Amino acid sequence: MKKHSADNERIKRKYFAFLKEAKRHSEPTVDAAAKALNRFEVFTKYRDFKLFNTQQAIAFKKHLAEQKGQQSGEKLSKATLYATLTQLKRFFQWLSDKPGFKSRLQYSDAEYFNLSDKDTRVATAQREQRVATLEQIKHVIKTMPSDTDIERRNRALVAFTLLTGARDSAIASMKLKHVDLISDSVNQDAREVKTKFSKTFNTFFFPVGEEVREILAEWVSYLRIERLWGNDDPLFPKTQIVLGTTRQFEAAGLARDHWSNATPIRKIFSEAFENAGLPYFNPHSFRNTLVQLGQNVCKTPEDFKAWSQNLGHEKVLTTFTSYGGVACQRQGEIIRGLAAPQQAMQPDIYDIAEAVFKRFSESGVDMARPTGLP
Repeated sequence: MKKHSADNERIKRKYFAFLKEAKRHSEPTVDAAAKALNRFEVFTKYRDFKLFNTQQAIAFKKHLAEQKGQQSGEKLSKATLYATLTQLKRFFQWLSDKPGFKSRLQYSDAEYFNLSDKDTRVATAQREQRVATLEQIKHVIKTMPSDTDIERRNRALVAFTLLTGARDSAIASMKLKHVDLISDSVNQDAREVKTKFSKTFNTFFFPVGEEVREILAEWVSYLRIERLWGNDDPLFPKTQIVLGTTRQFEAAGLARDHWSNATPIRKIFSEAFENAGLPYFNPHSFRNTLVQLGQNVCKTPEDFKAWSQNLGHEKVLTTFTSYGGVACQRQGEIIRGLAAPQQAMQPDIYDIAEAVFKRFSESGVDMARPTGLP
């Protein structure tokens, strides 16, 4: 049975290079395109892309809609269908003007990968995200043990994420020198820290409580003073794994190395929330928590601009559109509070009018007393 097409592989390599180098997409995005193309090739039994026609697209849509997820056992969600088909649509649009394909494919052929309008609306609908409250996160940190080096690292890791809102990939690559406890800041230097879009920026600790900051300070002090680690050592080192006396691999303290990826960080978060008796919130969701906190404490546009920059956003609009949705419960509170705005505003209006009238009278300006003032 045919399991690949050499011609397809060659053109896919060119497309993946285009996504990475020309479109500047990240590895996960390129991987998503590769996964979508593999699904399509398996369905067509690795038929040459030069033989693509619109009937293949129609048949694949029907086939994909009947597939079930490996873990859930249920049919794939509309969001998964939309994401997969969108990747295929973009690929065949790109392919349509390439040498050897121009005479065989038309740009409009890729439109047959579109979902119906109804399914597209379902797939792309904005749904309210579950966001941990500041109190919930503090409860998790408070319940985390801190007897061993590994436990102290894990607790400091969660505290650091709340203090900075840093992404897990950045945290995994962070060094001791990037944390400044004098200015309460973190230098996310893209030359060494894996930041999104390789942006370099400073993050000052968010005002989430002195007890949270103290946990991080104690951890940094422990690494520098007791372990005698230096600037280029990892802020959150990976766990050292050794072959134990039972001939099984087991944890044996900390290794002086960075994690290769953020998977262990997400596992630490999952276990911490589970042990605290709360549903799991991943590291990235802490950014949503911090945005909601900012909406409550920021009083001026300049305040929120600084808050947004602290999250690494160049534009405040990014913070609002990606993280700043009003929670459903809060939405209801606001709307109910607007039910009788005139009654709430009336005393203030009279106070202002009275102050203006008094000021002009004291200045010798002759004016009639406004109607309605006592």
